[in-house]
Amino acid sequence: MQLRKVAIGLVVIASLSTLTACGAGESAASRNITKVTDGAETEVTTATSALKLRGFVVVAQPDGSAVLVGTILNTNSTPDLLLGISINSVLATVTTASSEISENVPMIFEGDSANAKAVVPGLGVKAGSTVEISFFFNTAGVVTVKAIVRDQRDTYAGVTA
Repeated sequence: MQLRKVAIGLVVIASLSTLTACGAGESAASRNITKVTDGAETEVTTATSALKLRGFVVVAQPDGSAVLVGTILNTNSTPDLLLGISINSVLATVTTASSEISENVPMIFEGDSANAKAVVPGLGVKAGSTVEISFFFNTAGVVTVKAIVRDQRDTYAGVTA
């Protein structure tokens, strides 16, 4: 009787281990997840530029304006200049101590570590829609990403124009 209980226990354990295995194999969609935020991301890598744009979203404001959230990082030893930003072809008002993006010194739009701000008055976008953000750099040229519009709540509650 005791041996029978042990045998049943081993069969149950063996069955459970096969049930938890991934049935989709090596190419399962869950193995290919690389993005953990809803922010738009891209990289520009050329002989003269190495920019990383990370986590860009647009936060719609109650007055119809929109505020940009995200980070630009230059991993090239040669600095680049941010000349401007547009959202849906409308130029943003960009405020920063310096438009130069030096190596490994991020330009951060919004948050506790922010050193830049970009606002588009009267853009009139709604949360859940997507917009086209164009960044104009001196060396890298024009870099465009599609980003989601979020409303001013939860993580973005403190984002104001």
